[in-house]
Amino acid sequence: MPLRSQNFLVPVNLVLTLILITATLATGQTAITTYHVDNNRTGWNSHETVLTPANVGSSSFGLLKTVALDDQVDGQPLFVPGVTITAGTHQGQHDVVYVASEGNTIYAIDAEAGTVLLNPNFGKPVGHPLGCTNNGPNVGINSTPVIDLTSNTLYVLIYTQDSSGPAYRIHALDLGSLTDKVTPQLVVASHTLLDGSTFNFNATYQRQRPGLLLANGNVYAGFGSFCDFAASVSRGWLLGWSTGSLTPLPANQIFDTQVTSPNGFFLTAIWMSGYGLAADDSGNILFVTGNSDYSGTTYDGVSNIQESVVKVSSNLSTVLDLFTPKNQASLDQADADFGSGGALVLPDQPGSTPHMAVAVGKVGTLFLMNEDHLGGYSTKTNNVLGAYNVGNCWCGPSYFVDPSDGIGRVVTSGGHTVQVYKIQTSPKAALIKVSSSPYVAGTQFPGFFTSISSNGTASPIIWALSHPTVASGSPIYLYAFNPESLVGSSMQQILRTQAGTWPNTGGNSNLVPLVANGEVFVASHAQLKIFGIKSARKK
Repeated sequence: MPLRSQNFLVPVNLVLTLILITATLATGQTAITTYHVDNNRTGWNSHETVLTPANVGSSSFGLLKTVALDDQVDGQPLFVPGVTITAGTHQGQHDVVYVASEGNTIYAIDAEAGTVLLNPNFGKPVGHPLGCTNNGPNVGINSTPVIDLTSNTLYVLIYTQDSSGPAYRIHALDLGSLTDKVTPQLVVASHTLLDGSTFNFNATYQRQRPGLLLANGNVYAGFGSFCDFAASVSRGWLLGWSTGSLTPLPANQIFDTQVTSPNGFFLTAIWMSGYGLAADDSGNILFVTGNSDYSGTTYDGVSNIQESVVKVSSNLSTVLDLFTPKNQASLDQADADFGSGGALVLPDQPGSTPHMAVAVGKVGTLFLMNEDHLGGYSTKTNNVLGAYNVGNCWCGPSYFVDPSDGIGRVVTSGGHTVQVYKIQTSPKAALIKVSSSPYVAGTQFPGFFTSISSNGTASPIIWALSHPTVASGSPIYLYAFNPESLVGSSMQQILRTQAGTWPNTGGNSNLVPLVANGEVFVASHAQLKIFGIKSARKK
């Protein structure tokens, strides 16, 4: 990286600092290939060697590039260093950020220069499906894709307006050319209802919002609905395909197989505000379902598993376990989905309960569960390890290990604050609140999304993206908090900067900041903003 003197002498210590940062950028490359960093959905990149609370909180951190996109982005960007681009006019090796838009365009963007390397479009998106307005005007690629580095393949579900009606296709794209490696697979499925009749997947009524999951040699996707419209014909689906060939798995799941309901209202959708399906150490799939019939009378935990954390086997043949809050009936009656947030599978913990998970929904009660025995359902008590009020949550939790004591932390973002809980493992498993953030702005439904960066466990930063404010242009803001710098129990806010816009205020901006290799990537309405240390830019 040449040092441009601009007709003044560069201090030796600054030269050394820039050399060290540049060397780190060149050698410390870490790929982020899935929603919230890993299949646990921790949101924690523990290989961030450049960004620290000190430099993020200084004038050296700021906006590096703004890249124009063709439409709103709802999914999280992904990052892969050292990709060999084999098509277009920018062939060669690049560090690439991949962004998928609702216009059905997938962008490969040089992470340092901001140059669009590739931007193929995969067809006309569906306009305002069923008249639903809690999404953008177009619904194309609504979820976060997933990348398999072993085969250099990006898997993505694309929603198109075909001549015969809306259709989903799963694509396996080459990372270097963004062209199909095999013929895209049209999404079709069927499942047997209680009376033996066949219920067929219908793309017109199903919204594919949760981030894709790559595990067990398969790609998995969850489906919900558009605004709960057409609830008589929309149900929550869990589908999977073999990597490489895109062959559909022989089994699938829907979570309401009842034939009738008091109001002809089924759903039990998987939507989770875009949070990704999670996987545990055994490859089982975990997620949270939303509401069903508003009578509050259709739950039985077998043929209808609404308002629940659900664990399904890797081949999708069997529901293995579940936890349903004791007030599931009132949740259905009030449209107070537990499934507005996702399930975070905690990394293994010491003590007698090594496998735990957390989930929180619209009501704002965070449940700490034994992931080996989620808790089932009781009308009298919630058979979980603990329950904590964290604020109404159209959001999802994160996790990191704190450097002060080496103990794990759960990070929540319900309401308008980040809250940090220490994981207690002895004498019994519990969460202990240790800090919270200043107010995070935003005027949509409560809750927002966070990511964590650190160097090992050192120099942790909690990053957050606000919902849009009512200011002109509906700006969104990137926040950064230092969980190690407290005044009382309040974390130090080290950054607040405009990071894009969100004019579609009728649909939540369920956006997640991507932190990788000294940069922060924020995709929003028709733009990608790249932030980093200004003086450390590659030239």
